[in-house]
Amino acid sequence: MSVPVLLRIVTVMLLWALCFPLITVGLEMVPPFYFAAARAFMAGGALLVFAMTLGRPFPTACSTWASLVGIGLTATSLGFLGMFLASQFVAPGFATVVANTQPLIAGVLASVLLGERLRAGDRVGLLLGFAGVTIMTLPRVLADGGNAYSLGTAYVLLAAIGVAIGNILMKRVANGVDPLMAMGWQLVFGGVPLLIAAAVLEPLPSGLWTPRFLTVLVTLALLGTALAFYLWFAVLQSSSLTRANAFSFMTPVFGIAIGIGLFSEDLGAFQLVGIGLVLLGIQQVTRG
Repeated sequence: MSVPVLLRIVTVMLLWALCFPLITVGLEMVPPFYFAAARAFMAGGALLVFAMTLGRPFPTACSTWASLVGIGLTATSLGFLGMFLASQFVAPGFATVVANTQPLIAGVLASVLLGERLRAGDRVGLLLGFAGVTIMTLPRVLADGGNAYSLGTAYVLLAAIGVAIGNILMKRVANGVDPLMAMGWQLVFGGVPLLIAAAVLEPLPSGLWTPRFLTVLVTLALLGTALAFYLWFAVLQSSSLTRANAFSFMTPVFGIAIGIGLFSEDLGAFQLVGIGLVLLGIQQVTRG
């Protein structure tokens, strides 16, 4: 894996780690469906405006448009829906563990649907990464008494499955469409079901236009979503999904680092052991 690709992947994981505190703050002001829809439309619109300004080509093949709709409905609609709603039912530590089944799910799907051969090292690495995330978040899970409502668990699994399927579809079209156009359109397509759900299920929030929420939304949409999705799609143009996706286990590692740097959280033995397993797992998947 080349250094530029590695830097893109690490940047994506850092941006995704920044999303968690921003979502938590935003949900205090705006209900989940309106928040998720606003995030999708702002991020997708920004990418499309940038793409058109640069004169990037529109997708032409019907199969490409169908794939972009599929990515939007899975990675964006299901992914955003699951994670935004799950926060109301389960502890963040438990949600992190369940959400990080995504690389495992995607690894199996990539083997079956994309023909990516899972080496013994890949399997070991993915399992080590998942074990590392589990150990890192174990104190938070135990602090909650180990209790997690089944509905919240189902929401997180729904998000993980949606993102995994979306990643498969991204990899399939990665070399046939411009990244800015691809990620812009899929975010817009994915935002439509979220907006419909918001209009049906939620009252129009009064906090939608407050400066505090708009600051959170702009940061989350442009950095944590638009830039992250664009870089991720560019990564998939030059790397196998299983190899790149193993770095998803780094997201909670960056989350811990953010907690230490910004919120004076402690770094305990569980976190150190978990980080070590994550790094070892990534090394197993990416070597060779």
